[in-house]
Amino acid sequence: MSEHFDALETRDPAEREAQLMAALGPQIAHAQSKSGAFARILEGVDAQAVTSRTALAKLPVTRKSELYETQRAMRGTDVFGGFATVVRGPGMPHVFASPGPIYEPDQAVRDYWRCGRAMFSAGFRAGDLVHNAFSYHMTPGAFIFESGAHAIGCSVFPAGVGQTEMQVQAMQDLRPDGYVGTPSFLRILVEKAHETNVDIASLRKAMVGGEALPPSLRDWFGEHGIAAYQSYATADLGMIAYETTAREGMVVEEGAIVEIVRPGTGEPVPEGEVGEVVVTTLNTAYPLIRFGTGDLSAVLRGTCPTGRTNMRIKGWLGRADQTTKVRGMFVHPAQVAEIARRFPEIVRARLVVSGEMANDVLTLNVETAGAHDGLHGRIGEAIREVTKLRGEVVLLAPGSLPNDGKVIEDARSYR
Repeated sequence: MSEHFDALETRDPAEREAQLMAALGPQIAHAQSKSGAFARILEGVDAQAVTSRTALAKLPVTRKSELYETQRAMRGTDVFGGFATVVRGPGMPHVFASPGPIYEPDQAVRDYWRCGRAMFSAGFRAGDLVHNAFSYHMTPGAFIFESGAHAIGCSVFPAGVGQTEMQVQAMQDLRPDGYVGTPSFLRILVEKAHETNVDIASLRKAMVGGEALPPSLRDWFGEHGIAAYQSYATADLGMIAYETTAREGMVVEEGAIVEIVRPGTGEPVPEGEVGEVVVTTLNTAYPLIRFGTGDLSAVLRGTCPTGRTNMRIKGWLGRADQTTKVRGMFVHPAQVAEIARRFPEIVRARLVVSGEMANDVLTLNVETAGAHDGLHGRIGEAIREVTKLRGEVVLLAPGSLPNDGKVIEDARSYR
């Protein structure tokens, strides 16, 4: 039995990078010509000149808030806000709604959400029956995994959420091989089966998402005979990365180009440093270019022991949007980045808000390569100019700040 979904997973890394970069220019050109939103966002960009990650990093990052605002402004003319290139009809089987609402299309193509490789890595195989406990109501979660299951050759039981006793009974009757859904609901199902003495021993594997899977819960599933693996997908982008049997980080999906950038900017961070996950997909129906997920992660060095050779990330490490209100004014990560950008001496910066409510203390901790005459005072002036607030400055040696992706830390006491 093959250990990989297809040959793309085991490509030579240099070959993969060359092929992805060769596809990047045509994808950007397609977005510019077919997507009204990206015609505006990428106006003046020479698509054919974008043939490297360096060139890609010069393009603007589009964030979910911009997607929502554009859709809302165009509700009467284009519910997708000019981002979709596929039209209603046979080519668009479904329209989905995510919280906001943000509306997303799908396309009548095999494994549209690119979920097959992720599920295959978790042990799903042709002929399996998959118990799908993601919601089939409005959001695309269930359809993302159903399309992946069908791409492998699995059958799917569309369980959805809720009705725990009925779901456990269906598991006893149908004897599914695997589960997809949230880890918390899987635990509820397993506990209900034990409580009611229902046999669900056929369930041996699971691919979970939508929530974190802490090691303690993963081990608990293992004690009950279920090997559970994490996935990282969004309604906008589809599958981004997935866990393998090696359980060493998450392998980036073959149809996604992932960058890790400094929060509040579009600037890539050094390998291993925590930053925001920014994704470009090669999806022609919904061609999102440098889409900011708002999630934090970091590149994990090396390749997966399972033979998959694509980039690995460390998984979900928190949220990148750290906007904080200080003395009645919002302070954004982009403002911290702007202050740092003014001083080449600054390696990294972290704004700490401390004190008690209504008595905020602002401190900018900055890593610098050495002592610099007047730097302390000049940074203080930049804080006032950019944020309109006064703040203290602390100069630190390189490597002093935690590698956790935080640009703004709210350390105030709320007692």
